Amino acid sequence: MGIEMQNHQSHQAEGAPEEEPMSRWLIDTPEPPTICQELIGYVRTKVLSKKRNKTKKKPSNPVYSCLKSVFPILTWGRQYKLNMFKKDLMAGLTLASLCIPQSIGYANLAGLDPEYGLYTSVVPPLIYSTMGSSRELAIGPVAVVSLLLSSLIRELQDPITDPIAYRNIVFTVTFFAGMFQAIFGLFRLGFLVDFLSHAALVGFMAGAAIVIGLQQLKGLFGLSHFTNKTDVVSVLSSVFNSLHHPWQPLNFVIGSSFLIFILLARFIGKRNKKLFWIPAIAPLIAVILATLIVYLTNAETRGVKIVKNIKPGLNRPSVNELQFNSPHLGQIAKIGLISAIIALTEAIAVGRSFATIKGYRLDGNKEMMAMGFSNIAGSLTSCYVATGSFSRTAVNFSAGCETVVSNIVMAITVMISLEVLTRFLYFTPTAILASIILSALPGLIDISGALHIWKLDKLDFLVLLSAFFGVLFVSVEIGLLLAVGISFARIMLSSIRPNIEALGRLSRTDIFGDINQYPMASKTQGLLTLRISSPLLCFANANFIRDRILNTVGEVKEEDDEQEVKVETVLQVVILDMSCVMGVDTSGIVALEELHQELASNNIRLVIASPRWRVLHKLKRSTLEEKMKKENIFMTVGEAVEVYVRASSTSHDLC
Repeated sequence: MGIEMQNHQSHQAEGAPEEEPMSRWLIDTPEPPTICQELIGYVRTKVLSKKRNKTKKKPSNPVYSCLKSVFPILTWGRQYKLNMFKKDLMAGLTLASLCIPQSIGYANLAGLDPEYGLYTSVVPPLIYSTMGSSRELAIGPVAVVSLLLSSLIRELQDPITDPIAYRNIVFTVTFFAGMFQAIFGLFRLGFLVDFLSHAALVGFMAGAAIVIGLQQLKGLFGLSHFTNKTDVVSVLSSVFNSLHHPWQPLNFVIGSSFLIFILLARFIGKRNKKLFWIPAIAPLIAVILATLIVYLTNAETRGVKIVKNIKPGLNRPSVNELQFNSPHLGQIAKIGLISAIIALTEAIAVGRSFATIKGYRLDGNKEMMAMGFSNIAGSLTSCYVATGSFSRTAVNFSAGCETVVSNIVMAITVMISLEVLTRFLYFTPTAILASIILSALPGLIDISGALHIWKLDKLDFLVLLSAFFGVLFVSVEIGLLLAVGISFARIMLSSIRPNIEALGRLSRTDIFGDINQYPMASKTQGLLTLRISSPLLCFANANFIRDRILNTVGEVKEEDDEQEVKVETVLQVVILDMSCVMGVDTSGIVALEELHQELASNNIRLVIASPRWRVLHKLKRSTLEEKMKKENIFMTVGEAVEVYVRASSTSHDLC
């Protein structure tokens, strides 16, 4: 290369040995693997290697090895001991005491009869126990998913006019939700769940909690005339209008009294961690006491609304009730997809938080598979979408559970309750169910998390607000779409309009940093070093990046003209640090060619430093001039600057 030849000649004149430049290593790199080669390599390393290892370990029983990978219970079940079962038994019974009243309330929130909430606390937990990788996660119905199903499915079918058709759509949505979740896990598509960011989830949960709370005013006041809409304006209008109609204050007295009782029990549990069982059993005690009060006083004759019939018996098959021939099948599948993502996001977030506390790793893909098959099985046995509940998982953890056997104990307890206790629940007031749901809502509103997001990132806080107000004032679906849309817009904006950073050398180092971040960094006269802060140089941002670089060069030249600098210190070289650029397409190459030509017409040399493997491969194949490809490509920014400084010390002409 031209400059390096001058350096080599001066070295040889001084008797110094000739050194091979690092740029030669860069130019002589082999071609990167193609997409097909990467795919084949992935299959070999991820799939075939595992099969070989399994074959070496258990050559006689490959089926068992495959089953162990799908059903983790076959692995940890062999080390299960009696002392572990004692802890799981107590945790499972404690969990059931909270699960039974909550399940009845959440079924009511979802627009279903009470028994369907109990069904959902039987089959999905049993399936998850065999396939899930979390030891603490408590599976069953949750408030947010119940609200989501109720608000979206009501647009297709009114549960009051035709409850059977509504229920069949719920089962079909559950089937699609399970299918999507299983597909996500099978094809390792967990990144789709990440589209719902942490900020969006915090805002969505808070908005949903308020909407759920407002919906419970119907049960708390015993109102007969109430809206099916979920936005806050419609709900509050319905409440105020309903108060002008006759209503019985006894519903409010019962509901508010036991709400205070449950909240007081929760306060005691927080003050003393050893008394965790008090808030866990408080909802069940509230249901028992309220039911006895209504039964003994005949309060239902004085206007207190009760649950009435809960069908006894275990889960009924619902295979024939799935509506695959429905005219709304596309919308049903869409609701299933939304429900699948929300349910997975909540379950994985809860599972990972407790796994971190216990010091083990949660397998996200196995969780998706487990949740998927749990909901598929649930849709065939009269269940609706189940997921991991934060409140019940926290109780399970506090109760000292060791494994998912606590879920099995809980499911068996609920099964017994379906056979024995359903007649007793006939006189349960609906106000107590509303109070149980209301008592669980504060845990969905993460005020400290919202304040933390505000401090960290204002744009993320905007995403949070969009989800919150969208759910609150429009609908659950619009709130989610707004949050995901703003998140995508942010990603697109940062990709289309990336930063171009001017770099300087930090004193006594070979490190080059952004001069705005490091004001003490020094710039070399006659040199302009810029870094493209984008992983892609592509059609979406190539012209913008080219124009930004040319504008920066123009500003530097104007400063040189105003200051009347010496000829030898006039801008002569632009070094483009491409260490952040992972890929480049045809538009990016064309933009580099145009940049090179524009700079060359102004007697400025374009130098590329730290190109990545694939970027370098594209540069080699491009139509850039031979000089651009070989003489002006360096392994590091430091090498490029050093070559320029050496050349300028011996000659004022870079060429």
